[in-house]
This record gives sequence, structure tokens and C-alpha cells, in this order.
Amino acid sequence: MTEQPDQPDDGLFDVSELLDPRALAKARAKEASRPEPRRPAASLPVARVIVDTPLPHLDRYFDYQVSGDQDAEAVPGCRVKVWFHGRLLSGLLAERVERSDFAGQLLYLDSVVSSEPVLSPEILELARAVADRYAGTLNEVAKLALPPRRVRVERETPPDEEDQAEREAVATDPGPWRDYPEGPGFVAALREGRPARAVWNALPGPEWADAVAVAAGAALEAGRGTVVVVPNSRDVQAVDAALTRHLGEGRHAALPADLGPTPRYRRWLSVLHGRTRVVVGSRLALLAPVHDLGLVVLWDDGDDVHVDPHAPYPHARTVLAMRAHMSGAGALFGGHTRTTDTQLLVESGWALPLVADRATLRSRAPLVKPAGDDRELARDEAARSARLPSLALKAARDGAREGPVLFQVPRRGYLNALACAGCREPARCGECHGPLAIREAHAVPSCGWCGRVAGQWACAECGVTRMRAVVVGARRTAEELGRAFPSLTVRTSGRDEVLAEVPNKPSLVVSTPGAEPVVPDGGYAAAVLLDGWALLNRADLRASEEALRRWLNAAALVRPGGTVVVSADASLPVVQSLVRWDPGGFAERELAERRGLGFPPAVSMASITGAPEHVRELLDQIRLPESAELLGPVPVGSETGENGDHVTERALLRVPRSAVGDLSRALKAAASARSARRDEHLVQVRVDPLHVL
Repeated sequence: MTEQPDQPDDGLFDVSELLDPRALAKARAKEASRPEPRRPAASLPVARVIVDTPLPHLDRYFDYQVSGDQDAEAVPGCRVKVWFHGRLLSGLLAERVERSDFAGQLLYLDSVVSSEPVLSPEILELARAVADRYAGTLNEVAKLALPPRRVRVERETPPDEEDQAEREAVATDPGPWRDYPEGPGFVAALREGRPARAVWNALPGPEWADAVAVAAGAALEAGRGTVVVVPNSRDVQAVDAALTRHLGEGRHAALPADLGPTPRYRRWLSVLHGRTRVVVGSRLALLAPVHDLGLVVLWDDGDDVHVDPHAPYPHARTVLAMRAHMSGAGALFGGHTRTTDTQLLVESGWALPLVADRATLRSRAPLVKPAGDDRELARDEAARSARLPSLALKAARDGAREGPVLFQVPRRGYLNALACAGCREPARCGECHGPLAIREAHAVPSCGWCGRVAGQWACAECGVTRMRAVVVGARRTAEELGRAFPSLTVRTSGRDEVLAEVPNKPSLVVSTPGAEPVVPDGGYAAAVLLDGWALLNRADLRASEEALRRWLNAAALVRPGGTVVVSADASLPVVQSLVRWDPGGFAERELAERRGLGFPPAVSMASITGAPEHVRELLDQIRLPESAELLGPVPVGSETGENGDHVTERALLRVPRSAVGDLSRALKAAASARSARRDEHLVQVRVDPLHVL
């Protein structure tokens, strides 16, 4: 808002107006409503503001004047409203300074929305670093860091502070960490406030949550806070319960993804004010403003949900590694598997491996049997092609006598892919040539693209009208198992309904990966991992790595001495790694292979995706580092325009990991140049995209 100039006063007035009391009152009211001229604050009168705008070329601070009446409320980190190019926009006050470099007339802040300093200096610095790393803007990352404001919560009276000595009295015993040779030393380092960093291969079973709680307690004993990031609400609940057991009530905040906005803001403010020093949550807890951070924990870093779906698409693993480095904090990246990314951290010396010895592992792990090994094929030749080979059926029958049996199915739904029963060609829609599928029992095949029903389908290659199932989903699998085991209860867990747990009694549980319910007090008696080919044959660089992660996560739910049957070729290295329970060895070999081929994470990549003309235009404008290599652009997806051309293309840029900063700056500069020319910003830029094939 600009200053309101004083109204001219020529000293003339109509005396007759003074004879009318109503006119006199009106004149006095008008005089009283005349705004006083705004004056700058006496100290630090210039506010540097992060304006809420998506345009890359505006990714900088903008200076505004702070008036005297705003002086007390306009604190660094607070939310404000400002006039920007004729529009009233939201903003965040980054800092206040004595003078501005801007030579013109500064506008005043329109208003201070709240004096709550929601953007702490540490998170501001981290947000700037994350934006630079991912070729994004500070405003984009700040939006990811801050929950929506709730006025009523800010007006609540904070709880009374407990005695600080009592709050920090935490008895830390190594507990589950005794099962790892280096575990007690890791906990001791955290207790002493040292920045210990480890890549942790957790033993099978539910004790991983207690181990996380013990590590957080050790950091708290040193007077430092902890941020724990896990993939889903079920894992949040597990760590939440473990923290309550080890730290006591009220010592931590849980921020699951399904938490309502009001309780989320209340708990977040408790962290901001330092009343809570330990936070566990999903990806939304990544940038929680924990005071004096001493430890960051990431569980199951290979899960896709750790990549934020909003620009600039940061990965929790990279952000937490940056945060640990900038805060001088410890780091614990754990899971039942090990990704090639964390293996790179080990090989670079940034983190040390934290694994159990083989004797301890053998005593805790189930027995894994591949359905496709030579001995099994000699015993049952049909096992080569059967979806439920005899070994899997036997393991299910034997296990069901002792407790629940888990069946992991890679695909949800019913019959997700169909083929001609005669020539085996994929069954396709007669209108748009999309894939046909059956969504539920007794349904007619329909197109997965246009939705048309294929009631009178005939194969375009051979004319046969019969179909066969190619990909069987979880619901159809549950039907088949119900017929094979009529005396057992069959439960399903998937996207439509995720079961948190199942009772420890004989039953069958059919689940998609990541939705497997836990079995309290014991674990599953057996598990069958179906359709391994569906995971391994995906056109994805991470197909084998992701298959092993899903298999190990399911197998870890099986009780010690139980049986796990995997439906996959036993000669494959990834299957052998599952049989030996050796995720570290697999990650080491996989990383070496990718290093030789020039694939991530041995190198860094960026993707540019959008309409072909926009992708090529941006590529022409980028001043790439000398070490950069351009791959493509090539068509992606199956959507085509009216003339048959592909609607979307993607280009990949590859650089050594040491040059990722240069690549990000080049991408940001090109995007900013287009934005400044008011070109439509119609391409998606991702640094270190999860999928490159």
C-alpha cells in the first residue's frame, strides 16, 4: 500500500454548515476518519519478504517498509500481506534490515497476518538450500515446510512448562541396538551429542520402532531434538507407541498424513516453541522446526512416497542428509533393505553400515524358498508356469495350522490384463486400442483408457473371441484362495481398505505391497510372494531393487522359523539376495553395475518433461555445464494428438554427482529467463527423478 497523501487545506468552509448539528457531526466524523500519515519503524524499518508467487524469475526477497504500528508484530518469520504488481499477496517476512538497496519508493507492508514466527532461521536456510539443489524456488519449499494457519490454535494458552531438568531426564539403554555389533557405540555417540551417521539394515520383526525410539532418547539425553520420517500412518503409529514407551507421555509429537489441520498446527506450534523436541511423521514432518536438532531418522528410504509430489519434488533422503550436515546432527537411514542411494553414502564414507551378524540374523529371519529352483522344478514341473505352485500351497497349508498366512500380490484389482486365448496377443479395445481388463467378478471386459465395454470382442490378429488372464489382481487372488481353502477366513488389504493388523489365528491375508497388516504377538506363520515376474519385468531402472524391498518388507513380518515362498526364478541375483537375506550385498553389486553404465545414483540426472516444442525451447536456452550429457528428447506415455504425434516428450540431462549444483543453477536460470519473458511455463523440471526409464 502506498502512503496516503494529506488532503489540501485551504482554510475555507461554509459557515452555514456549523448551524446544522447533524452536518457538524458529519464533518467532524469525516475529519476523524482521515488517515494519519504512516511513518517507518524507528529500528530496522525495512522488511525483506518472500512473496507467494510461482514465477521462477521472482525467486528473491522484495523490500517493504515497516510502519511504526507494525514494529512489534513484524518479526522475522511471520506471515504478512503485501501489494505486489497491483495484487494483494501473501508473504513471509524473512528478515528486517536498516536500509534497502532499492532506489525507489518502498511500499509499506499491507498487514501482518500473524506475529507467530513460523519460518525459523534454520528452516529458512535449509529451504533456500533445498530450492537451489532441486532447481526450485524458495517460496515452493517454504510452502512444503509450513502447515496451514489456524487462528484459534494461535490464541490458545500454551501449557505450563515442566521443570526442564525433569523433562530432559531420559534413561537410555541400548535395548534393541545390542543385536548389532556397532549399535551400542552408535547410541553412545548420540548420547554424547556427536553427529553419528549410519545406514541401518534392520532385523526382521517389529523391534525397529523401539530401536528408533532408543536413538531419539539418546539424542534427547544430550539435550538435542530428533526428526523421524516414515512412509505411512501405520509406521507413524508404531514409532509413536515406541516413543511413548521409552520417553513417556507428552515428550514427542506425531504428525501422520491423515491428521486434521487443527491438531496438526497445534502440535507443530509446540515443536516451534521448543516444548516438544522429538517429531515423528510422514513426509510432512520433514521440515519440522525442531530446536537444536541432534538426529534425523528416515525409515524405508526406497519407498516412492518419500518424494514430494509438489515442486520442486525433493526426496526426503536428500533433504534429511542436507539438514544433518547443516545442523551438525546425526543421521540414521534404516530399513529391512538397503537402497543403492544409501549404499553410495556408505561407500563415500558419509555414513557407516549398521548390520547384525549372520548368527543373529539366522535366528530372527524366516526360511526363504524360491518356487522356481531346480530341485522344486524336478519335483513339480508345473511350478515353472503355475501361479500357485505346490510349494506355495504346501507352505500355506502348513502355516495356516499355526497362524495367519500372508499372500503378497503386486497388483490390485481383479483381472488387470487380458490376452487372446488363441494367439496370446494382448486384448485391446476396438475403439482406442487401449488394454482390456475385468474390474470385478462377473463383469464384462472394459477398456482401461476410454472405459468402453468390450461385449462383442474378437481378436484383431486371429479372430478368436475367448480371452485369458495375464495379470491377476488381489481381489481375484482372494477368490481363488477362498475356493482352495474353504475353511479359512480370507482377508484383503489394499488401496480401498488397508488393514492395520490381523488376529494371530489361522487365516489367509491377501495384500498389495505396502498394505500388509501386522500380526501382534508373533507375526505371520508363512508368506507367499506371488507374481515375482510382474515386479522384475517392469521397465524401470529400480525394478530389481524395488522388488527386493517389497519382498523383504513382507518377509520381515513372518515369525522366526516361518516359511517364505517367492514365485520367481531362483537363478536371479535379486532372488538369491532374498534367500540369503543379504540386502547390503545386493545394493553393493547393483551400485557397481550402475556406475559402469552411468546410471543414478552413481551420476545425477535431471528430466525435462512437457510438450515437444516447449521441451526443445527450454533445451535451447540452457547453458549446460561442460560435463553435461543430453539424452533425448524422446516420447513418453501413449497419448497422441490429432495428427498422431506424441503429446509429451522427455529429455534427460546427465552429469557427474559433483556437478549437480551447476546443473540445477543452469536449469533454474533457463526457467527464470522464460518466466521473465512471460512465456508459459509448461514443462516439468525434476532433478534426480525417481524414474528415468
